[in-house]
Amino acid sequence: MKKPAWVIEKERAKRAAASETVWLFGLHAVADALRNPARTRLRLILTRNAADRLADAVAASGMEPEIADARRFPAPLAPDSVHQGAALEVSPLDWGSLDAVCASGAGAALVVLLDRVSDPHNVGAILRSAEVFGARAVIAHTRHAAPETGALAKTASGALERQPYLRVTNLSEAMTKLQRMGYVLLGLDGTAEMTLEEGLAQAQGAPIALVLGAEGPGLREKTRETCDHLVRIDAAGAFGSLNVSNAAAVALHAATRANKTGQASATSNGRSNTGQSHKRERP
Repeated sequence: MKKPAWVIEKERAKRAAASETVWLFGLHAVADALRNPARTRLRLILTRNAADRLADAVAASGMEPEIADARRFPAPLAPDSVHQGAALEVSPLDWGSLDAVCASGAGAALVVLLDRVSDPHNVGAILRSAEVFGARAVIAHTRHAAPETGALAKTASGALERQPYLRVTNLSEAMTKLQRMGYVLLGLDGTAEMTLEEGLAQAQGAPIALVLGAEGPGLREKTRETCDHLVRIDAAGAFGSLNVSNAAAVALHAATRANKTGQASATSNGRSNTGQSHKRERP
């Protein structure tokens, strides 16, 4: 029986995605990827100096690096890439399904959703903050968000290897799925009447999903409608504003504090806390 056209196209897209590779660059990003056993590593290019500095990580990976001249570095990187003499070709990480990661994954019951945040430096910085504050995942659209790239990995400063970065084909459906898991969705909007602290208090200790939009356009209408509450980060001045990565860091810090306050309250009332899981492992 002949397969329908849509099935053939889906299988073709899946094969294409599996064949995609990413070039990571920079000493820190390459070292972390070399130490991550979940990484499929394909090609390692180092200058002699970088090879000396990454000797332990290279030995742990079992890879044989290509030693290159810094003046004729052969990795296919953008001309402005600060590679520090190190580049590693890898396959993108597979963290598993949204259900598995967000329902019972490692870390606090806290996730970040990104609505059309396409700048890799912003996404990298958000991944780093999410790791620092113990979030379970950063979730973004497959097409309308920054993919896993060398620039993103370098900005994330190792967090890309440890912080789940989930790409979904429909952000609204992912948001609805999180709501069914018990998450309260707080959309950050500078014009919202409710403050972030008030929104966190309304959640009453439930799992939190922080939803952030691109700088300028902000959250799309469908995303705004799906959120449980729209909240703002209070600014001291009338014209104060934060870029999206800074706003994510502030919101993650506030959510973590609210979670700890809820844990202390639960403990004092003789209740056990189930919002915290074991230490995160790499995928």
